[in-house]
This record gives sequence, structure tokens and C-alpha cells, in this order.
Amino acid sequence: MGIPLAQQAKVAAYVVKQQLAGRKRFPLVLMLEPLFRCNLACAGCGKIDYPDEILNKRLSVEDCLGAAEECGAPVVAIAGGEPLLHKEMPQIVEGLLKQGRIVILCTNALLLEKRMEAYKPHPRFIWDIHLDGDKAQHDWAVSQEGVYDRAVEALKKVRDAGFRTAINCTLFNNADAERTAKFFDDVTAMGVDNIMLSPGYAYERAPDQKHFLNRQATKNLFRDVFRHNTGKGKPKWRMGNSPLFLDFLAGNQSYHCTPWGNPTRNVFGWQRPCYLLGEGYAKSFTELMETTDWDKYGVGNYEKCADCMVHSGFEATAALDAIKRPWKAVTAQLRGPRTEGPMAPEIDLSKQRPAEYVFSAHVQKAMNEMAHEAPRKGAKHGDTAKPVAAAE
Repeated sequence: MGIPLAQQAKVAAYVVKQQLAGRKRFPLVLMLEPLFRCNLACAGCGKIDYPDEILNKRLSVEDCLGAAEECGAPVVAIAGGEPLLHKEMPQIVEGLLKQGRIVILCTNALLLEKRMEAYKPHPRFIWDIHLDGDKAQHDWAVSQEGVYDRAVEALKKVRDAGFRTAINCTLFNNADAERTAKFFDDVTAMGVDNIMLSPGYAYERAPDQKHFLNRQATKNLFRDVFRHNTGKGKPKWRMGNSPLFLDFLAGNQSYHCTPWGNPTRNVFGWQRPCYLLGEGYAKSFTELMETTDWDKYGVGNYEKCADCMVHSGFEATAALDAIKRPWKAVTAQLRGPRTEGPMAPEIDLSKQRPAEYVFSAHVQKAMNEMAHEAPRKGAKHGDTAKPVAAAE
């Protein structure tokens, strides 16, 4: 495993505490999106399709630290957009570490060399660099040439500066198993602490809709990739995902998602129901947990969820299963995901409700609220309110 034992123990102790307290639903990872603005426009991304007025909005340091306290999750994954566009990101990271959180800062690394001196190495802080395969595959995925080379150069510099590093790799249906395995060999040789792996989610507003994987294709692809993960009789790649989640990707576990395990806080509020679907927003974490109709979502319940096998939905399920049945996790860790034999039964989709398309309504609601915000302090009479923009 690429996850330090101390951090595994911290999360496990938190889970046991929640279970002893009798809590049915509780978060494991806060998905924090302080902004949607990005310096790339990836064809498979559904996170940046907003008017400039929304892309210019930022969560403040106080908003971010308050969300972590309100939620209480031991891990905070900071995503976006591109977090390094937020000029107060060093203060946000520092504040979260002071709270005792494990902090994962996701970045495309284009600004990393310029920004890295504002951060200090810490055992609970890791740079999670977006790399979706080798040079050709990654530059295709981010719709821009030269990004892979810049990201790898930045990765090496922060690694040499003493930071923990990871790569965040999303696979699409044009991924080749042998090339992907060779890429994992290469980043392992670079000295990355772990590889975080996930299939792409079919964002309804992503420009490219033809390269998303369905569930069967996901399982076949990951089995093919994992067949290459053997060195001296044991797995050779340091993975940042839990062993049972990887086993799930290979089709060996019939998991339902746990959307409340990775709640999302962004510029709209607390997103319902999960990081991938924005179908409503709550003003507080308590409101999110208590008023969301969780049974409306998930594989078998909702058409938009049918092909989802993404870490933000299923990693929490796998982690809870590992704590409940530790022998399963140990077995999966020692042997790696099973790549032969029958797959676990699939979830029945015959009773799922049809998709609802509500993006435009939420954008319009946000724009209306912004138009009625009080004028900023010091504005002259007649000035219109503008969102606070903590960016370069």
C-alpha cells in the first residue's frame, strides 16, 4: 500500500468511533472545491461549464476550514477546477493540517513549480498530480500538448524537495492495458508514493461523451491492467486506493455506492448527492445529511449512476467493508485484485428512475442569488456586487 500505516490507523479509528456512536451515515473524505476555474479545458471534464461570474467565485479560507470542522472527515481532498489558481491555498492547506486532517491537494501541476515554495513538506500532506497515462494518452485526455512533460518535471521537483507525491489517473475506453501498466511502472520508478486510480465518470456536460467506460468495459480493462501488476510474486505498484476498491474495479465485489462517504463542499454549498452529481445544494452539512433522499441515487436507483464505479462513490464502501472484514482486505492486499474467474453479480438496473437534467436551473438560481447580493464594502452608490475572487 502507498498509504502510510499511521494514516490508515487514523481513518480506521475514526470509523470505529462513528460506529460505536451508532451513526449509520458519516463522511470519510471531504471533497473540497474552493473554485471551479481551471487553466485547462479537458474534453472529459464536467466541472468547468459555468458562466464567468460563477467561475470567478472562491471559497474563503474561513469557508474551507469551517467546512472541514462542520463535516469532521479525517481526510480532505482539495479539487476544483485548479486549486493552485486560488491565491489563499497555502493558508487553506496549513489550516487543515493544524486541524489534524490528512490533506490531498489535487493539481494538474502547470503552476506547481511556481507555487511549491509556499508549502512545506508534512507527513499528512500529499501532492496528487493529475496524470491520465503516458505522454500521448495524458495530453489527449487534457486536450493540450506538452502538459505531461510539465507535470512530470513538477512532480520530480516536489518529490526532490521532500514532499509526498501521488498521481491521480483516470482511465477512459481508449486506454490500452499494456501501455497503462508500463506507465505505472514508469511513475513507480519516479518514486511516487502512490497511484490513485479510477474510471472516468460520464459527466452529462463533458464535451467528449464517446470515451466513457460502461461497467463491463471498466471491469475488463482493469483486469487487463492488473494482470501486469506482479513483481517477485507480489504487487509492484504502490496504490493509493484501498485493496477492496481495486478488487471492485476488477469485477470481484458487488458494491453499492456510499455517496455521503465523500461529501462535497463548493461555491454553491453542500452538493447533493455526491461529488459527481450536482442535483441540489444544502446550506449546511447537517442539512445535507438529514434532508437528502439518499435512496433516490446509486447504481440500480438512478439512470445517471448506472455506469459509475468511481472512487468518490465506492472507495468509502470498500473502506467500510475492509474494517468490517479485515481478512478480505488483507487477502486482496497480498495477492492484488483477482484477474481470472467469474465476476461478482451485477446490480439490477431494471427499476432505476430516469435521469433528470437540472444543471441549467441550478446555474440560473446561483446567478439570481449573485445578482441580489449586497454591494461589497466600500462600493460606491450604483455599483453592482461582485464575487470575491482570491486568484492570481
